Amino acid sequence: MQLRHLKTLLTPQEGAAKVTCMAWAPNNSRFAVCTVDRVVLLYDEQGERRDKFSTKPVEAKYGKQSYIVKDMAFSPDSTKIAVGQSDNIIFVYRIGEDWGEKKAICNKFVQTSSVTCLIWPLEHAIVFGLVEGKVRLANTQTNKSSTIYGTESCVVSLASNVSGKGILSGHVDGTVVRYFFDDEGTGDSQGKLLMHPCPPYALAWGANSVMVGGCDKKVVAYSREGHILQTFDYSRDRSEKEFTVAVASPSGQSVVFGSYDRLRVFNWAPRRGVWDEAKPKEIPNLYTITALAWKKDGSRLCAGTLCGGVEQFDCCLRRSIYKNKFEMTYVGLSQVIVRNLSTGTRVVLKSYYGYEIEEVKIMGKDRYLVAHTSDTLLLGDLLTSKLSEVAWAGSGGNEKFFFENEAVCMIFNAGELSLVEYNSNEILGSVRTEFMNPHLISVRLNERKQRGVEDNKKLAYLIDLKTIAVVDLIGGYKVVISHDSKIDWLELNETGRMLLYRDKKMRLHLYDVASSVKTTLLSFCSYVQWVPGSDVVVAQNRGNLCVWYSIDSPESVTMFPLKGDIVDLERANGKSDVIVIEGVNTINYTLDEGLIEFGTAVDDGDYERATAFLETLEMLPENEAMWKTLSKLSLEARQLHIAERCFAALGDVSTVRFLHQTNQIADKVSKDTGGDGTEYYQVQAHLAILDKNFKLAEMYYMEQNAIDEALEMYQELHMWDDCIAVAEAKGHPELDCLRRNYYQWLTETGQDEKAGEVKEGEGDYQGAINLYLKAGLPAKAARIALNRPESTASNDTVNRIAAALIKGEFYERAGDLYERIGNNQRALECYRKGNAFRKAVELARLAFPNDVVKLEEAWGDYLVQQKQMDAAINHFIEAGCSTKATEAAIGARQWKKAVHILELQEDASAGKFYLKIAQHYASIQDYEVAERLFVKGGHIKDAIDMYTDAGRWEDAHKLAMKCMSEEEVSALYLSRAQDLQAEGKYKEAERLFTTVKQPDLAITMYKTNRMFEDVIRLVAKHHPDLLSKTHLHLATELETESRFSEAEYHFMAADEWKAAINMYRTSNKWEDAYRVAKSHGGAGAQKQVAYLWAKNLGGDAAVKLLNKFGLIEYAIDFASTNCSFDFAYELARLSCKQKIPDIHLKHAMYLEDEGKFAEAETEFIKAGKPKEAVLMYGHNQDWANAQRVAENHDPDSICDVLVDQAKFCFEQKDFQKAEAFLLRAQRPELAVKYYKDVEMWNDALRICKDYLPNKLSALQEEYEKEAAKRGTRGVEGVVEQAKHWEQSSEFSRAVECYLKVKDSADVVLTEKCLMKAAELSIKFLGGERAAEVVHTVGPRLANLKKYSAAAELYLNLDLIKEAIDVFIEGEEWNKAKRVAKELEPRYEDYVDQKYKEHLKNQGKADSLVGVDVMAALDLYAERGQWDKCLETASKQNFKILHKYVALYATHLIKEGEAQKALNLYVQHGAPANPQNFNIYKRLFLDLLNLTGTDVPESYRMWSDLRNVLLLLCENVSQSSEPHSPAHEEFEQMLLIAHYCAARSAAMGVDQLVSVAAKLSVSLLRHTELVPADKAFYEAGMACRATGWENMAFIFLNHFLDLSDGIDEGNLDTLDHSDFQETDIPFEVPVPTKLHVTEGQREDIRDWVLAVSMDQRVEQVLPRDERDTYEASLLAAKTGMRSLPCVITGYPVLRNKMDFKAPGKVANKDDWNKFLMATKTTHSPECQDVLRFVSQWCGGLPASGFSFH
Repeated sequence: MQLRHLKTLLTPQEGAAKVTCMAWAPNNSRFAVCTVDRVVLLYDEQGERRDKFSTKPVEAKYGKQSYIVKDMAFSPDSTKIAVGQSDNIIFVYRIGEDWGEKKAICNKFVQTSSVTCLIWPLEHAIVFGLVEGKVRLANTQTNKSSTIYGTESCVVSLASNVSGKGILSGHVDGTVVRYFFDDEGTGDSQGKLLMHPCPPYALAWGANSVMVGGCDKKVVAYSREGHILQTFDYSRDRSEKEFTVAVASPSGQSVVFGSYDRLRVFNWAPRRGVWDEAKPKEIPNLYTITALAWKKDGSRLCAGTLCGGVEQFDCCLRRSIYKNKFEMTYVGLSQVIVRNLSTGTRVVLKSYYGYEIEEVKIMGKDRYLVAHTSDTLLLGDLLTSKLSEVAWAGSGGNEKFFFENEAVCMIFNAGELSLVEYNSNEILGSVRTEFMNPHLISVRLNERKQRGVEDNKKLAYLIDLKTIAVVDLIGGYKVVISHDSKIDWLELNETGRMLLYRDKKMRLHLYDVASSVKTTLLSFCSYVQWVPGSDVVVAQNRGNLCVWYSIDSPESVTMFPLKGDIVDLERANGKSDVIVIEGVNTINYTLDEGLIEFGTAVDDGDYERATAFLETLEMLPENEAMWKTLSKLSLEARQLHIAERCFAALGDVSTVRFLHQTNQIADKVSKDTGGDGTEYYQVQAHLAILDKNFKLAEMYYMEQNAIDEALEMYQELHMWDDCIAVAEAKGHPELDCLRRNYYQWLTETGQDEKAGEVKEGEGDYQGAINLYLKAGLPAKAARIALNRPESTASNDTVNRIAAALIKGEFYERAGDLYERIGNNQRALECYRKGNAFRKAVELARLAFPNDVVKLEEAWGDYLVQQKQMDAAINHFIEAGCSTKATEAAIGARQWKKAVHILELQEDASAGKFYLKIAQHYASIQDYEVAERLFVKGGHIKDAIDMYTDAGRWEDAHKLAMKCMSEEEVSALYLSRAQDLQAEGKYKEAERLFTTVKQPDLAITMYKTNRMFEDVIRLVAKHHPDLLSKTHLHLATELETESRFSEAEYHFMAADEWKAAINMYRTSNKWEDAYRVAKSHGGAGAQKQVAYLWAKNLGGDAAVKLLNKFGLIEYAIDFASTNCSFDFAYELARLSCKQKIPDIHLKHAMYLEDEGKFAEAETEFIKAGKPKEAVLMYGHNQDWANAQRVAENHDPDSICDVLVDQAKFCFEQKDFQKAEAFLLRAQRPELAVKYYKDVEMWNDALRICKDYLPNKLSALQEEYEKEAAKRGTRGVEGVVEQAKHWEQSSEFSRAVECYLKVKDSADVVLTEKCLMKAAELSIKFLGGERAAEVVHTVGPRLANLKKYSAAAELYLNLDLIKEAIDVFIEGEEWNKAKRVAKELEPRYEDYVDQKYKEHLKNQGKADSLVGVDVMAALDLYAERGQWDKCLETASKQNFKILHKYVALYATHLIKEGEAQKALNLYVQHGAPANPQNFNIYKRLFLDLLNLTGTDVPESYRMWSDLRNVLLLLCENVSQSSEPHSPAHEEFEQMLLIAHYCAARSAAMGVDQLVSVAAKLSVSLLRHTELVPADKAFYEAGMACRATGWENMAFIFLNHFLDLSDGIDEGNLDTLDHSDFQETDIPFEVPVPTKLHVTEGQREDIRDWVLAVSMDQRVEQVLPRDERDTYEASLLAAKTGMRSLPCVITGYPVLRNKMDFKAPGKVANKDDWNKFLMATKTTHSPECQDVLRFVSQWCGGLPASGFSFH
């Protein structure tokens, strides 16, 4: 904040004349200063002195010099001033509200010691300090003072907080004490707050801390609990003196301290939580500041000095002007003064919580203020100066404010409506709504006072478009009103009792909030409004003005015919006018103010005024409604005379008579007692009778013991029962007489029923029966007969009753009576007639069982007639009538039951029921059930229509395609679509068209109906390639209809903006054309349209337009360029004369192009461009005119004319003339150039020699170079030159010339020249030069493919190697070999090597075989020609062959072709080369890893592998490394291959399934080579197939564990407990992948789980006589290893068969089984196995098998 000096209010004096105190009024309108002479001066807001008054001593006798004024303060209402004096008194002066009012002392408070300081923080509460240390409170209302607290130290300063509800007192001992009238929830403590090191004369209470200054030249800031926050130490500043006074700004955000010649300003920084010192205000010669006062709006600070001066300062952080209407003065972070510049009115906008005000806006027709802080929202009404501050979370400024209601601000934010009442700091209410239109929200806040209602605040708003909520903002209750149509307007009346609302169908409705009654007022309403200040409604219904003067009777409406439309409603000066516009005229319809006045009088409770008003009116229907209203209200208010008058007006004579009697009683009582006659019991009883509350009247009588009056009342009303009851209760002596009178009265009046009840009550049942029968009430007689059997002793009585009952059609009672006397047949008939089927069925079950079914059906029929369909269903089912049951279920809407009944019956007629039920399910959108029923009932088309109507096109189409042919579907959909099109349901029709792939029909439909947006949408979707054409077509069509803006849209969409511009041009709509060009065509098009527009206007208008666009020069240039020279001249003449020469120039160029040379010459000269004319004539070879113009207008161009003539003559081959012209023009160099250009070198050299001798040598050299460069003619020149040098014996130069010949066209000449150069160099130059020339000529001859000539040259100089290389380059291998052989034999190998490389590079492997067979084989291998490679290698030795076999096998294995690699070794054998061992192992492992090889079809592969491995083992055993580890490994591989082959063979024979299973089990001991998961899977499956479930379960379970381990990547957690003491290995390699499919694994998992659940197997492997697993070769107990059977792999324990080869045995049983199967099946695979065993085992046993 900054201080700026404004003015001096009071001029300082020469000496000391201390200003003792000052004060600003809270309303900012007055400023008071007390001078040293004890006079109070009063200033206005602008600082002008307006008034003054003198203070008085406590006693006049002490004189005016006996005291000084210590302090003063204004009252909170600014009408009084309290003055504290040193003579122990406080005076309170009333100064009034206006200037010049008489001053008077209204309070005086005498004290025991001198007053030192004083503040007036609250109404009627003055707080002051005394010298004796007390802080006291003076109450201006009671004129008494009391001590708040006392200390022992003099009070030197007082300060209040911002709200005035807390005070601080500073004492001379440095103590600062705090006291709260209300701590406002802060919880701050009271009492001694802090101890300052010196007396706190300067004390201020800011918003966030306490600031204290004194004589120690320090300013200290203390926290709310008295801790030091900051210290500002000025003790070292010699210019600073003690601080005498301090004041805080009204917001508490700033504090000013006064000292000598200086004001120090401290501002609170809320973000950092510290005080910042601003630049101090230093004023020389001001002297000590003795008083400070801050204006309550924060805008001004006044300082009083020791010399009696008062200075006024402006306090402001910043100022701004808003909309040039308002001045915003930020006097603090949390306080802004808003001043209207036109009216001068001001409003102080202040954050009560001290938050920084971020931004202030003025909205709502410049009436309402809106400002944000970090946590609150400030709102204000500038007109009424009502301000509010409410808590408001930051929402990014997205709120929307509505100020339609003057009492409340409506704020919409994020779907929530908040209401803030001006002058209230709480949000009035918040509701969730999405509808922000003020016409859909109505707020009423205490707009009209109601009887008995203090606070009335109501809100009506929309929850959704069809639901209104009315909320009581005080009570919090909510009324929800649902409507069947969307609502577009609503408004509560001023009391909030009634709600008017209108829906989209223009219907007007009235809702009574209290009674929840809704009434429709109008079926069509175009305008509606409440009349202000009343409950009268004005509305327009087409041509009628409708007025409801009494809205409580909505049927009473006054109507006037109208011709126009109501636009407004005004009520002012006791007159209400409806403003109607009829054509161009405005007409006022005046409402009946009297009727409006009636409503107001009623609402105000002034019924006499209402009566007086109604008496002036005629009795019309609407007036009658008002009389009724007033009668009701006056009765409620006990104003009985008015009520009597109302009923008289209504013609209710009986009520008037009764009220008249009542009024007479009341008046008499009032007259006798002087009290309120309406409180008398007879009056209250009469009013209760009038209200038909007879019990209440009886109570009033009973309270007064007026029994006879009560009995008389009941007798007059013929209420005998109540009369007798009262008499019985009170034991009245005339009770019997009353009863007799009652019975007599009943018989006389023919009330036999009542008489019968009396008899029945007396116990005379027979008499009662007779009376009941007489009264025609047989049912009551029957009741007595049934309940009292003794009364029906005679059958005659029963028959009489029964006959009467039947006559009266009381059949059920008659039946009961007959059943009682045992006449079941008659009882059943009566029950049937009386439809008492329950009793009939119960009776029939006992007496007539055969009739039960018929009765059930009849019962059902009766219930159907009674519309009790659901009850009838079960009866029809009981009767077996399923069709009726179905109909009843449908009628009862028991749809599920109906479906159930239909499904139980097989009736052809069920189809119609299915249709009805399906239609129901379709109506409740249960489409799946509906579809099933439609289809079941054969109503497929209805099902499709259902889906179509529901918009479920895919379901409809799916059903149609399922149940109908494609042609039928298409025809159905097209027909339906056309129907929908005819009904105007275009979207639905479109869906059908597109469903059957006929979008073009939909496009045509939309086009026919001119729905172009949909046309474009469909074309874009289905024919995107035609979209632009469609846009263009539509645009053209719209253009013809003059619908230009729509046409423009389509032109733009088609990217045809030029067409849009052209459309607007042809329609003379230049503004639109220019707009389109500007937005779409770019700068060029924009300028062009502006030009055309201007051209269309012409003259000054064109110039103005082009100047407006800044295009005048462009237009001139464009007109010139486009040959519009007249327009260009016109524009230039009017606006841009400097452009005229340019136009002449362009005109001349145009005329030149047109061939009008004479006119063009004139224009060129006008343009100041004669040279252009010269050039024009020169261009057209009109040399005479060119010469003429040049001589006359441009002499500098004469030479150019001569040069051009010369150039022309050169072109015409007239060289002599040309030369003459150039020499005349003194341009011989051009003559040389032209001669050179036409290759007339001699003439060029001649001219050069004659006129340019200094350039002759250069020209000669150029001639030579040019000759060398040129083609054939140039070559000939070089050859001639060379011959010339040769003849001149200049052989070196001749050689150089010959070497320069490079004519690729003439090879012979080139060769000849090269040979000549070589010949001359060899003959005449010799030595190095000859060799150099030959080395140059040789490659060039080779390039010319003259290899022999080049070689001959090399040989002449003994360059043997170069000659050989030339022959090699020419692929003349024989010549190269001959030269090498004859001249240099050491080069023979070189030639052979080059020849091999040549063959290899050319890929001629066949030829290479004859030269280098290994190279040829490598070439075959590189090219992948393996067959050729192996064929060639086979013709070499065995080693070479197997080298390439190994290479090919390696290649096949890498390619995943292991079986092909196996075939290779089958074909060529398997040598025992150690380098091949890895190939054999890899081949074996790849074949083992193949999946699906445990089948008979795999036998060939396994037998080939077995045979290759047998051969390999034999070869290894014969090699240098028998019995090596590799040999043992191959033997193990051979065994595994044999097992696999034997297994495949056995699988092909049914008798050998167990043998195959044993082989699979035996393979488990080799899982270090065989993939473990594959081995266990195959073994388990084989055991499962054989029926060995124990082993199958164990193996397959282990397989599952293995597969899980493979997924996890390790087998560490694998459980091997099942294979303890077996030879199945535990440590096996982890397979890289699973060898079975996921489906196979899941099947195994399911089987294992099922088996384990059944518990039908034991998880134990089978054992043999060794007590060892039967397939294990190793005995668990002894450690002995048995030999495996060659047929099964199982251990051979007994019945052993030995083979010749050592270690080869077989189980006899298995061997015989295999032999027998082979004999019986003649299986070739089994025969091959036996053949292999014979070979492998050294022959078969004696009982062998011979193969046939």
